[in-house]
Amino acid sequence: MSSNSTADNECAADDNLCIIRVHQQAVIIVPTLLLFSSLITLLVLFIKRFCPGRKRTRTTAPKRYHNSTHRQTQRHSNRSHLQGIDAPPGINPLEHEELPMSVQQVQHSVVSTPAAVPQMSRERHRGAFSQITALPLSFSIKPNNTVTLYRARMDNKDVVLRVLKDTANSSEKQHFLGFASFVSGLGPHPFLPALMGVVTVQSPPTMVVEELQHRDLLGFLWRCRQDNPSFEATCDLTEKRIFIMAGQVASALEYLHSQGCVHGNVGARSVLVGGDLTAKLWGLGSVYRKRTQVDSPGQTEDMELRKWQAPEVLSGRPVSQSSDVWSFGILLYEMVTLGDPPFAQLMATELLQYLQRGRNLDRPASCSSSLYAIIKSCCQWSAQQRLPMSDLIRKLQAGERSANGSAVLRVPEPLSIERYLREAGYGEGYNYAVL
Repeated sequence: MSSNSTADNECAADDNLCIIRVHQQAVIIVPTLLLFSSLITLLVLFIKRFCPGRKRTRTTAPKRYHNSTHRQTQRHSNRSHLQGIDAPPGINPLEHEELPMSVQQVQHSVVSTPAAVPQMSRERHRGAFSQITALPLSFSIKPNNTVTLYRARMDNKDVVLRVLKDTANSSEKQHFLGFASFVSGLGPHPFLPALMGVVTVQSPPTMVVEELQHRDLLGFLWRCRQDNPSFEATCDLTEKRIFIMAGQVASALEYLHSQGCVHGNVGARSVLVGGDLTAKLWGLGSVYRKRTQVDSPGQTEDMELRKWQAPEVLSGRPVSQSSDVWSFGILLYEMVTLGDPPFAQLMATELLQYLQRGRNLDRPASCSSSLYAIIKSCCQWSAQQRLPMSDLIRKLQAGERSANGSAVLRVPEPLSIERYLREAGYGEGYNYAVL
């Protein structure tokens, strides 16, 4: 009433402009503000409904570590990006993803297309690759046209990075991702090198595998041949230690067989040795090739492998689990001789005819009768007469209990790489890739 009386006092009854001016706050400003706030509210609701916020793909290292505790409570689809330190071009930054270690056996069709990659765990590791350097080449690692190897640290552990080169074509990328999927599908085993993760969502694709301190067994055996004060005491190899390490490799081989896999490349070059002398079977590239090339013949492709191959493989018949048992017997011979090549007096092309006459490996001077009996049981001409893996493991365990654990094996002759290559059947002095 007071406002009406005020308007009546100030304005004439027919002066509408004057009346509006007096009541402009109530008539114009307040409704306008209410309308504007309603529009803002509707806009916010629209954005939340149809434009959900997306996680930023790049953050700075300080912010990432500051929010690490909070991110542990976020849903599993969140990613964390890792920053390499001293990384070669193309590796920095890296995104690390852990692979599930309990998935079912990988089928042949898994690698039919480049898009078929491992089924990743949603939990991401929050460590960082550091101290990345090129992996030094050795006899057991040769340059690869598609993969570059680096040493690195991750979560205070030594790891090997298998990085796909930028020059790799689609077929090579498919093979790389398929191999990662295959190794992941094998699952964990105490005597297989651990696959700690794989990078697939960001270039370059990278596999992360644990590194074992002494690297390949063949090089380790060569370092143990002579007394050398520069080597630590762990290089002292006894027959008891041979039984222990051989049992570990046999356990891994039995596990591969239980997964329907045939290794086909068992030898000292395909075994890795840890700092505590734990032996782990690697060289799984040959296993993967056999799984994906099921229609290919079983004959050995490389002349330098022939002295490790069973007679049926030398004659072109398919490789089998019993063929791995034969090669395991050759591995035992390598171990007890500290890296001597088998059948050194023969050319690789003469081996099959030599075995057809009923001949076999001679007993090394440093080999006990119990160990040599196991070698002969593995290297029988007939596959049916060779030891099954379960019996082989039991014999190795029994041999471990009775073996000499104090007498250190030594070989007085210095190692000659040229002589080894010739006696092992290598056509040329080039390195052989295990990783």
